[in-house]
Amino acid sequence: MYDQYTEALEQYEMQVHAIRKGRGAWICETDRGIRLLKEYRGTAKRLEFEDEVLSCLDLEGVLRADRYVRNREGSLLSVSGDGTRYVLKEWFDEPECDLKDARQVRLAVSRLATLHQMLRAVSIKEEWDMGSIRAESLREEFARHNREMKKARAFIRTKRVKTEFELSVMGSFDRFFEQAQQASRGLSKLLGREDALKTALCHGSIDQHHLLMGDGYTAIIEYNQLHLGLQAEDLYRLMRKVMERQGWDVWLGKMMMEAYEAVRPMEAVERESLYYMFLYPEKYWKQLNFYYNTNKAWISARNIEKLKVLEEQQSAREQFLEKTFRA
Repeated sequence: MYDQYTEALEQYEMQVHAIRKGRGAWICETDRGIRLLKEYRGTAKRLEFEDEVLSCLDLEGVLRADRYVRNREGSLLSVSGDGTRYVLKEWFDEPECDLKDARQVRLAVSRLATLHQMLRAVSIKEEWDMGSIRAESLREEFARHNREMKKARAFIRTKRVKTEFELSVMGSFDRFFEQAQQASRGLSKLLGREDALKTALCHGSIDQHHLLMGDGYTAIIEYNQLHLGLQAEDLYRLMRKVMERQGWDVWLGKMMMEAYEAVRPMEAVERESLYYMFLYPEKYWKQLNFYYNTNKAWISARNIEKLKVLEEQQSAREQFLEKTFRA
């Protein structure tokens, strides 16, 4: 059977030696290096935006990115006979960042700071003004999450017979929701100041899966969530992944902050916003929101365990917040 994706590959100036599946795409070994072919469902305008931003960055040194490759017609999109659209990207056969390896984590955070520095130097163009570049503000996100948590708790209260998960929520809700309210109030007050946070281009979905650790370089990949926002959110998302895996180790948290600021020092208002991001109980909201939007009659043991872990880690998380941001 003739695979439709091979029609897309034939539209590029390269010789393909081998193909294998990976990351929901096709990883190709070619005479031009490793390439990744994947289906694309976004707009051409969005694709050109991402490509133009990446073209402004210095990607020949310690930082690399999965740049798009144009086909023979000069287009970023290639279409197969059945109408499926594809993009081809430069790729890297390097392992993802190991969140248990402190040296790799420190290096990854440092590389994120390097990316942020480069992105701050990119001049924003009027033609980039589209919905996907302007994400929901953090203040709006916190407010929405607070409403969703209250709805979930209100529903649970109406149930006469409660499951183990629901009983756990009723016992822990007040403590977590108070932190959610504190974070919302603090961030709103922060954004109302004269030196309020300034937006810049952000990766938008950074985690260990988007950090490939090479020999002498780090490849930061997948810019489909690239947008104007708070760069501290990128740092928060990466740090939170690490801290949750490592039990909110204070030394590790401070090490990551130092590694980032050694490359891109943050203003006091940025560090304060980062505090409120960590204060907000995002994982707790996720568990309640998942519960409310799925089959409430049956909650898996895994979800119950996740909630218990959050409760067990709460004291360590609070200690991390105090010693990292308030000491």
